[in-house]
Amino acid sequence: MIDPMGDDRLEWLDRLNSVMDYIEDHLADVIAYDEAAKIACCSTYHLQRMFSYIAGVPLSEYIRRRRMTAAAFELQQSGGKVIDLALRFGYDSPTAFNRAFQSVHGVPPTAAKEAGVTLKTYPRISFHLSIKGDVNMDYRIEKKEAFRIIGLKTPMDTDMEKNFQTIPKFWLEVSQSGAMQTMQTMMNGEPGGVLGVSACAGGEDWEYYIAVASSLPLPQNAPQMCEYTVPACTWAVFPGTGAMPNAIQELEKRMVTEWLPTSGYEYANAPDIEVYLTADPQNTVFEVWMPIVKKA
Repeated sequence: MIDPMGDDRLEWLDRLNSVMDYIEDHLADVIAYDEAAKIACCSTYHLQRMFSYIAGVPLSEYIRRRRMTAAAFELQQSGGKVIDLALRFGYDSPTAFNRAFQSVHGVPPTAAKEAGVTLKTYPRISFHLSIKGDVNMDYRIEKKEAFRIIGLKTPMDTDMEKNFQTIPKFWLEVSQSGAMQTMQTMMNGEPGGVLGVSACAGGEDWEYYIAVASSLPLPQNAPQMCEYTVPACTWAVFPGTGAMPNAIQELEKRMVTEWLPTSGYEYANAPDIEVYLTADPQNTVFEVWMPIVKKA
């Protein structure tokens, strides 16, 4: 019997491996995340998100490791100048290149030319089919019209690695400011709960909102509050519970690596939404809303 989901998995793997081909072809050139995302048929945000969960390392860090692996080979084989290599591998200055090289190899680039020096190599990632699914996943599909949220926002970096530090700090700041309580009193829409909304679907102006669904006007005594309209979309909604942040990270990883490749859907051009239904960090009840569209 032919497995129709097998074709979906293979197509998904082919896209990711084509992204790896693109990166390899441009290690000593400009690697445009937008171009890589087109190959993967998703946004740059979702590409970085998928890659981090699947590969276990941020995309920017993977590229840095591959570039520094290639740079070490060149230094050993050709003995080129550090300033030339810095420019070739996309660094504005030898200082920045030196810092990246030492973070990967533990020694400065000049030491790579010495006999007997120990260097690290990070091979190219290649994605292969892995059969999983021994643990069930609950989900539902919801088609929802555009809805308004109100809350606080902070800029997001287009390098996802940096957001892993800034977003948790933003949650702490909002919790300590008292704004969370103000938001919760204004909640009157669906999805219910406190929302974490990654508005990164297009362009370079990425923003992260801590907000609630509400039709009420913005409070005049909280000028820092703002509003955003989540576009109409179809969503795959995954419920979860557990200690934060591990529980939600594990669920999001399974969504991307197990559910999405066999679902017949792909990422839509809309925000990712985390819905926090309870506030206990040791046993949080939550949902993750993944924007989806049927594959063409």
